[in-house]
Amino acid sequence: MTPLGNGLVRPRRWLRGHPLAFDTGLASAVLACMICASFAEPDPSHGPVFGVREPEASSVLLMVLAAGALVLRRRRPMAVLAVTGLLSVAEFVLMDPPAPVVVSAVVALFTVAASTDRPTTWRAGLLTMGVLAVAAMADGSTPWYSQENLGVLAWTGLAGAAGDAVRSRRAFIHAIRERAERAERTREEEARRRVAEERLRIARDLHDVVAHHIALVNVQAGVAAHVMDKRPDQAKEALAHVREAGRSALNELRTTVGLLRQSGDPEAPTEPAPGLAVLDTLVGTFRNAGLPVEVARTDPDSPLPAAVDLAAYRIIQEALTNVRKHAGAAAKAEVSVVRVGGTAEITVLDNGTGSHPRPAPADGGRHGLIGMRERVTALGGTLTAGPRYGGGFRVHAILPVTSRTRAPEGPGAAETTGGRA
Repeated sequence: MTPLGNGLVRPRRWLRGHPLAFDTGLASAVLACMICASFAEPDPSHGPVFGVREPEASSVLLMVLAAGALVLRRRRPMAVLAVTGLLSVAEFVLMDPPAPVVVSAVVALFTVAASTDRPTTWRAGLLTMGVLAVAAMADGSTPWYSQENLGVLAWTGLAGAAGDAVRSRRAFIHAIRERAERAERTREEEARRRVAEERLRIARDLHDVVAHHIALVNVQAGVAAHVMDKRPDQAKEALAHVREAGRSALNELRTTVGLLRQSGDPEAPTEPAPGLAVLDTLVGTFRNAGLPVEVARTDPDSPLPAAVDLAAYRIIQEALTNVRKHAGAAAKAEVSVVRVGGTAEITVLDNGTGSHPRPAPADGGRHGLIGMRERVTALGGTLTAGPRYGGGFRVHAILPVTSRTRAPEGPGAAETTGGRA
């Protein structure tokens, strides 16, 4: 911005904050112009000539009243237009030659056009033009086609067009600002949504890792404590499983927490996320913990998309963890992974007797089923989980192999009828 523009910023802001002061100054300027013009006599050949005539007292009074009405032009634009128009008509009818009171009506018409809508501008403009032009042509001493009479039409039409242009520009600028603000709000909301989704995903992964490995550690530690005195070899084997489960938990936690690193931090772990390629290792940890698990897979060498592969692994991990925790000591589990057309179906069954029901969860409980549901719905699939007829529990997930990831839906998106976590 130029130095002159910088110097005008403060006065411009002050005038915007004090519109009445601006209108008072405008009214004074219009009054001065009208009085100066009232001393001029139009001369078609050489232009206006000053000092030939003097305005009458009644004309001066009409000019003062018309200029004074302009002070209220923002508050009552239509009323000010009506007052200035009537005063202009009175000047045309009563005075010969008339004083330029019509200048105030031109300013008032500009204000109406700038502060109202276009249909109102058309109606008010045509009415003002017609009334003032007829008054000037009918009662003036000059021919109806004189330049003074045609000037009334030109100036009133120009005032209406200029006011409408100003209003359109203001509306355009307001629309641009509103669109920019809406875009900014949308960006902020999108950023918050992405942050919330990432936090939810990390919390889900942490729950799956911790719940699975801690459950195995708890079982193996209990076995080691039970056989420590009588069968130390078996106790050592159980403790070895505890150490292996702890190491696996630390590795997965390191991988998950590594996602929180910022740019410039030490390099995050680069190990791939777990998937069905290591399903045998996962099942082996449960078998070592005393849970018989049978696995059935169709075409195990056909890889799934990364997101679907991870979701299938986590669903099986969480379902088997629930079986180990809640189905009883004599329970067995069956896992099946089947490709059916464009979907992958994951099923985990157990024959739990129901003698170890899950206690009623406190607020925020059942994170296991909730986590499985969120993973499935994020991929556009479906999940059902509930007790089996005759005993046991069944978890069944259908995952589209090629799907558009979508935001998780509400808790009712997946059908869960059981009482496990």
